[in-house]
Amino acid sequence: MKITDYTLYQVPPRWLFLKIETDEGFVGWGEPIIEGRALTVKAAVEELMEYLIGKDPQRIEDHWNLLYRSGFYRGGPILMSAIAGIDQALWDIKGKYYNAPIYQLLGGKCRDKIKVYSWIGGDRPSEVVTAAKEVVDQGFTALKMNATEELQYIDSHQKMDQVIERISAVRDAVGSSIGIGIDFHGRVHKPMAKILAKELEPFHPMFIEEPVLPENNEALREIANHVTIPIAVGERMFSRWQFKPLLKDGYVDIIQPDLSHAGGITECKKIISMAEAFDVAAAPHCPLGPIALAACLQVDATSHNAFIQEQSLGIHYNVESDLLDYVVDKDVFKYENGYVYISNKPGLGIEIDEEHVKRMATKSVNCRNPVWRHEDGSIAEW
Repeated sequence: MKITDYTLYQVPPRWLFLKIETDEGFVGWGEPIIEGRALTVKAAVEELMEYLIGKDPQRIEDHWNLLYRSGFYRGGPILMSAIAGIDQALWDIKGKYYNAPIYQLLGGKCRDKIKVYSWIGGDRPSEVVTAAKEVVDQGFTALKMNATEELQYIDSHQKMDQVIERISAVRDAVGSSIGIGIDFHGRVHKPMAKILAKELEPFHPMFIEEPVLPENNEALREIANHVTIPIAVGERMFSRWQFKPLLKDGYVDIIQPDLSHAGGITECKKIISMAEAFDVAAAPHCPLGPIALAACLQVDATSHNAFIQEQSLGIHYNVESDLLDYVVDKDVFKYENGYVYISNKPGLGIEIDEEHVKRMATKSVNCRNPVWRHEDGSIAEW
């Protein structure tokens, strides 16, 4: 079997889909994307696919190493996202070739379903109480929300009080049994992160996410020694080599590699297995499309330390199109009592509605992340 061709589709709301074809008729789908940088990732995929045309798609480990190690300059969000989408598509082909879900090729399932959480609020969290009640009424048993708007290195306690008021109201609305993930989104600098994390303790969050930017991970030591809330990080880390010092230092409780950013199924399976050796849980990052989620679920199925899965149904970014619009079987991600069952269909376990993909790819898609500024005019972390 040989790789013969590929096609890239940029589709709303902010996704990039990759289709890889073979001479035996097997087709694989991947989702290589960095939010707001689709055209840049697309160019990287086009460069990398030059290596693979005419090659056997089943040599996934060799192809991964070729795409990664043949570059003198390696890693980073763009190249690792490009590799991720290619890797997902190759695994999809391999599963279809053997008429088996990918998890069977990774050693088989250790679970039949996994808990999922739902986003509430937007980038600037508001009206979260109503949204929290709605998702709980839909059967979700866990939710996540942004904690803050923009914050300066040292900011007012008034902003801290506003955060606490929102979290308190959500906890009162949903009760003590619902998990609440609180995403600092890297917006909070170390001096304020310590204060905010401590103030949040009485509300027993499921975790706090990215309490500081990943380039400031050394600050996790002080935060971890300051509070008892589980700390989750990793959506902006892109390889096992970046996760290695994080795990070795011992100040993280949950890792969140993104299967469309961190080298795909091949790399993230290794990252999550490495975390298991440090008794660290995994909650893969996935505010993206159906291919990314399907890839996550295949790895979740085989990873003992995966405990919850992010998914994007109804997320505030999904304008014009949502998660289920691009799949033929709308029940493939059916959520019941806060869980999603893992598909036993071949490959990624989903069938992409290619005609819909082609229609949506004709639309103008130019997703850009917002630019925030502080009152003094300086750039704020988004």
